[in-house]
Amino acid sequence: MKICKMNMRLNKKALMILSAAHFVTDINQGILPALLPFYKETFHLSYTMSGLILLCANLTSSIIQPAFGHLSDRRPIGWFLPLSPFLACLGLSLTGLLPNYSLLLVCVIISGIGIASFHPEGFKTAYYFTGDKRATGMSIFAVGGNLGIAVGPLLALTLVASFGLRGTVSLILLGILMGIVLILNMSMFTSPVEFAHREAKKQVKAPLSRNQKISFSLLVSIATLRAWIQFGLVAYIPFYYINYIKGNPLYAGKLVSTFLMAGVVGTLVGAPLADRWGHKKFLITTLLLSFPCLLLFYYSSGPMAFVFAAVAGMVLISTFALTTVMGQALLPQHLGIASGMMVGFTISAGGIGVTLLGTIADTWGVPTAIQAIFALPLIAFGLSLLIKYPPQKKRDEQ
Repeated sequence: MKICKMNMRLNKKALMILSAAHFVTDINQGILPALLPFYKETFHLSYTMSGLILLCANLTSSIIQPAFGHLSDRRPIGWFLPLSPFLACLGLSLTGLLPNYSLLLVCVIISGIGIASFHPEGFKTAYYFTGDKRATGMSIFAVGGNLGIAVGPLLALTLVASFGLRGTVSLILLGILMGIVLILNMSMFTSPVEFAHREAKKQVKAPLSRNQKISFSLLVSIATLRAWIQFGLVAYIPFYYINYIKGNPLYAGKLVSTFLMAGVVGTLVGAPLADRWGHKKFLITTLLLSFPCLLLFYYSSGPMAFVFAAVAGMVLISTFALTTVMGQALLPQHLGIASGMMVGFTISAGGIGVTLLGTIADTWGVPTAIQAIFALPLIAFGLSLLIKYPPQKKRDEQ
């Protein structure tokens, strides 16, 4: 009962430590793409072989997350929390020391497994420290990952510029330090999770209702479309400004960074508003606003392009933590699977969707590919109207 009462209050200490672990884990996702040109040169790779590196990372870091979520739902696996960031950093830290391409793929896979195993357990554990401010609390945890991905490329280029590709070995220090911090606080993280599992065993699990299944599927689709928009813009803004209008590469890079960093801010700012206004209402509003924001960004230039890039990033990415919270509310007895689907699966599916944009760009040009992205918020908006949320039995908690 004591844990239940504590659970009604947001635990900032626990969430900040988990957010730091999220940062250390996901910084590897930001680092890997930035290292591809250096891997290509060092191992004399083709573009196809370079692409295979990202494919291995994507398959292991994202697509298998629901499987780890299933394991997490069956029983508490608290030791994933310190082990996962360590594995994520270990795999990538070794890539600068390897003699051949095959070992490079093995280490990328090890890093991916570390990333995949952290997220379901991390999001599930964070759930028990969010109290009655679910979106606000989850945003504290989620923003660590967003920031890690945004900072990753800068760290990668700094390490390589200073020490060469061998500089990646220093990443292991982050994994070791984070692992120690988590081990020292393990009792704080595992107690509420183990208590919840014991209580769940005493209860008969009610089957998911038709509304729960449909609403969760719609939510997964919306999060996938959001990831598709985000990854599509990150991939095609450089193509548009560098290859199409022959602009400055640095200008394009700054636009992408502005968009992503604004998303970090949006995650933190949007969550309290979602808790205050209502989760579904906030989701619907941001999806609808994303459409004009993206249009304004596309048709602006100079300083205003950066302003609208920031606004678009804040609005679009502000629901990253929120959709995970909504997914957990729809599947309260399957927190691990809900987290794995809402984070890992949707990111993977969104990344695959970017391949379709490549086909559009090859056939009709880069501007058409970017313009196709603008239709996605409207599709997601239409889907959001069909979600039955909050679940009936949870309505008094919202």
